[in-house]
Amino acid sequence: MPQVENRLTIVETALAEFIIQSNKSLYRLGREITDFKDGMEDFKDEMKDFKDEMKDFKDRVTLFMDGTEVFRNEMKDFKDEMKEDRREMNKQWGALSNKMGTLVEDIIAPAVRPAVRKYFGEEVLDIMVNRKKYDKGQKLRGEFDVIAVTATSVYLVDTKVSPDKDKLLEFKNKVAPRFRKLFPEYGKLQLVLLFASLWFDKKLVDFATKEKIYILAYREWDYMDILNFEDLKAG
Repeated sequence: MPQVENRLTIVETALAEFIIQSNKSLYRLGREITDFKDGMEDFKDEMKDFKDEMKDFKDRVTLFMDGTEVFRNEMKDFKDEMKEDRREMNKQWGALSNKMGTLVEDIIAPAVRPAVRKYFGEEVLDIMVNRKKYDKGQKLRGEFDVIAVTATSVYLVDTKVSPDKDKLLEFKNKVAPRFRKLFPEYGKLQLVLLFASLWFDKKLVDFATKEKIYILAYREWDYMDILNFEDLKAG
């Protein structure tokens, strides 16, 4: 019987040790679960704070975008007003230049150089305004509003306050040939004709295109431009 008792004692001791270790493990597990729950609560709080901060950030971005949109609209309105003011100023300046007889000097001549650079890709090397010439040998006299010379071409500009078909044809058939006779030194250069005014009727622009003459005028009273360049090149 002593052997049986010894075995029971060993079993009881092992069982007791197992129970103690199990309790310790359960206790540690309980603490870990508690710590995990606490950590999760902290994480939830941090996520809530983060979401609140993101919402605040979004609200600020929204306010900024709204402010930016308002600013853009105000700038657009300002640009539209400035553009309209410039158009009105161009009209008044054109009318004053017409009245004073300085249309060529004030408006047309300053527009020639940038127009040649923009559309023909050339730099003007020499420009003459209101050029008059008399050739005694030919007994020929001519007066030309603007003559602009580049490395390959000479641009002859004729300006009319009230342009029409007859004046355009006179420019092509009389003024241009007279220019060639009075300025033989430009004989090797291509002659490019520009008929200029403040404003042109579309029918006259179309007529000029058929006659291979460029039209220089205000584009919607915004800036001086060649109005039929693309159409003339396409033809």
